[in-house]
Amino acid sequence: MATFSSSFFCLHPPTLHQQTSNTIRTKSLKRTKPKSLTIVSGGYDIRKEEIVIVGAGIAGLSTAVSLHRLGVRSVVLEQAESLRTGGTSLTLFKNGWKVLDAMGVGDELRSQYLEIQGMVIKTENGRELRSFNFKEEDQNQEVRAVERRTLLETLAKQLPLDSISFSSKLANIEKQEDGETLLELDNGSRISSKVVIGCDGIRSPVAKWMGFPEPKYVGYCAFRGLGDYPDGQPYESQVSYVYGRGIRAGYVPVSPTKVYWFVCFNSPTPGPKITDPSVLKKQTKELIKKWPSELLNIINATPDDTIIRTPLVDRWLWPGLSPPVSSGGAVLVGDAWHPMTPNLGQGACCALEDAVVLVQKLVPALKAGPTFIEDALRSYQNERWLRIFPMTVRANVVGAILQWENPVVCAIRDNVLVPKLIKLGPMLEHTNFECDPLLQNKV
Repeated sequence: MATFSSSFFCLHPPTLHQQTSNTIRTKSLKRTKPKSLTIVSGGYDIRKEEIVIVGAGIAGLSTAVSLHRLGVRSVVLEQAESLRTGGTSLTLFKNGWKVLDAMGVGDELRSQYLEIQGMVIKTENGRELRSFNFKEEDQNQEVRAVERRTLLETLAKQLPLDSISFSSKLANIEKQEDGETLLELDNGSRISSKVVIGCDGIRSPVAKWMGFPEPKYVGYCAFRGLGDYPDGQPYESQVSYVYGRGIRAGYVPVSPTKVYWFVCFNSPTPGPKITDPSVLKKQTKELIKKWPSELLNIINATPDDTIIRTPLVDRWLWPGLSPPVSSGGAVLVGDAWHPMTPNLGQGACCALEDAVVLVQKLVPALKAGPTFIEDALRSYQNERWLRIFPMTVRANVVGAILQWENPVVCAIRDNVLVPKLIKLGPMLEHTNFECDPLLQNKV
């Protein structure tokens, strides 16, 4: 049972980065035979760059900041007109904070968000099953829910002003005879790069070009939102979970005025995309109308335009069957490589980990030549796969267990599994991660 117990304090719904990345569509994106090009039609010269990062989400910006800290310039291509800073929050555990500290932004973020002291698990009728205090098990544990908007803006501020190229949607990728990768944007401009880092989310065009299949729907969806309390929110600094039959929910204070919440529910299909926020709020409240009023009160305090409904997906990186994470000078980071269900609360943390591990291996190899770069990317894959694949599987299994609908099985969960068998230590083990500081250099 300890194998599954780590899920009981995670925040389930995916980050907005996962959701907004779903909108990327590049029908013309395909592998083509290598070409040697110097000038393209329409008068666009080929622009040469050493490192191009596709996507200005958490993975992309953290990779760019890590490179910048080590004195390496990169260009970030973002298809949107500006940073996509809408949405709710994400949970960062001690592994995520170690990476943010290595990047030099941890303390700035800490000052704005509450530290979560523990968690409580209840049934849908309000009966408390178990409570935990994080520090009692691990004095170094650190849990905070951070608004995605603030995280992205904080990372972007660390970069030179010309680092992010907005309105730059990828249209095509080609491998050139000289070993570099040619990127064509939908405005016709072209960039040739020694290294291309795909950070473009769960529907990643770069991953598709590299041969990765579409992520698979896991059988349940999530509503989520951010309750707003201008005069101060009234809740304790803990994660509160409610388990029902085929439905689970939770909420956690983010700041003195914000409370993040989610409702996760079984659905045989992802269902139609709904954009009307009032409909989303109505559907959410209908799911939990008989539950304790505390969660309903938070949903009522949520601005309609922050509520999101997202189908949950993942992709398992089977050894020997999945494509390699790198192809020549192209490599993937974060959700583009390993989308996982958020049942361990590790999606954003793993993207941050990916970024710093990749950069620490890549930077020394840049001046040594293509062979050394390829060796560095393979080393990145070998190190990260050992952590990512088991975590993806574990998150999937945990989610399946927590979404049980059978009343007998749910009774076992509520009367035996949660109150008697769960231990806090195994619940926190996946947050162990060591991260060397990135030395500050000016580019």
